Amino acid sequence: MPSPTTSALLALFSLAVYASAQTYSTCNPTINTTCSSDAGLSSSTYSVDFTTGSDDTNWNTTSGNISYTSSGAEFTITQQGDSPTIQTTWYFFFGTLEVHIRAAPGIGIVSSIVLESDDLDEIDWEFLGGNSASVETNYFGKGNTTSYDRAVYYAVDDNQSTSHNYTVDWTTESITWYIDGVSTRTLAYEDALNGANFPQTPMRIQLGIWAGGDPELNAEGTVEWAGGDVNYDDGPFTMYVESVKVTNFNPAKSYTYGDQAGDYSSIELGNNTVSASASGNVQTGIGNADNGDTNGTVANASSTANASGTVVAQTTATSGFTVSSGGYSLIWGSSATLMVQGLRGAACGLNAEA
Repeated sequence: MPSPTTSALLALFSLAVYASAQTYSTCNPTINTTCSSDAGLSSSTYSVDFTTGSDDTNWNTTSGNISYTSSGAEFTITQQGDSPTIQTTWYFFFGTLEVHIRAAPGIGIVSSIVLESDDLDEIDWEFLGGNSASVETNYFGKGNTTSYDRAVYYAVDDNQSTSHNYTVDWTTESITWYIDGVSTRTLAYEDALNGANFPQTPMRIQLGIWAGGDPELNAEGTVEWAGGDVNYDDGPFTMYVESVKVTNFNPAKSYTYGDQAGDYSSIELGNNTVSASASGNVQTGIGNADNGDTNGTVANASSTANASGTVVAQTTATSGFTVSSGGYSLIWGSSATLMVQGLRGAACGLNAEA
């Protein structure tokens, strides 16, 4: 019989296999200097109601087939190998993600909401089909799988029959997970290995369902984590996503890694066009920043806004606008007052985590 230490090592190895299979990058800019820029969400907000149909402009289907009905986007597993998944065609760079979802039932079935970047920063919600009373929150930095103590589970009332609002608020200072508007967990930047494990690079959104409990497709540790062996005869197993809402704190047409550090301050915003919608009023702004200026000073900033349909204002400045190095956003309030939002987040409570 293996010793407890050996068993623990074997479990960690199995989990490492699982993690490697679930995290993937076509070009990791921390190890490859020829990666293309990421397409960015150029507006400050995005939302979709899947109960009214698909949005093929903003989402790609990367695996399987998804049906769109009055219940929302339906992700269904009927047989071995099914893993229907969609992901956004763009990335966003700090902000909030709100998803209204009903998780799939079934032992060994995993429903997922994943934020992931090219250098394998990751923020997760995961639902195990054998447990309708809790949800897992997790994160990874740069694909670091040297430990598996980051997952924390929280109670939720019947996540399979009832739709709930799962929100992540992601800033340079912290990440907070919310269930139905109630804060459940906060990770501070410094508590993630002094920032080394803190997700901080542009991410895209992935929604999907997969059979983590299939012993023919997954390592033993993965099957155990997923709740046990899946029985496809108990299916079909369906996850329903009703709606998605995103607030992008740093809108841009593209995001480029300025170096191989994978630090948020090195991200360069391309063709930074900002558009927003509030109470039916369209507001837009355009700004140009000298990203090579290590002091992060905007050399030229100009913006035009339409508020209440008729008010137009323009401001030009050659100094006085200081932002974090690597990017900025210009935002007009409805009163046509210019505000500058740098790469920073609102102060949040801190919870110490490994």
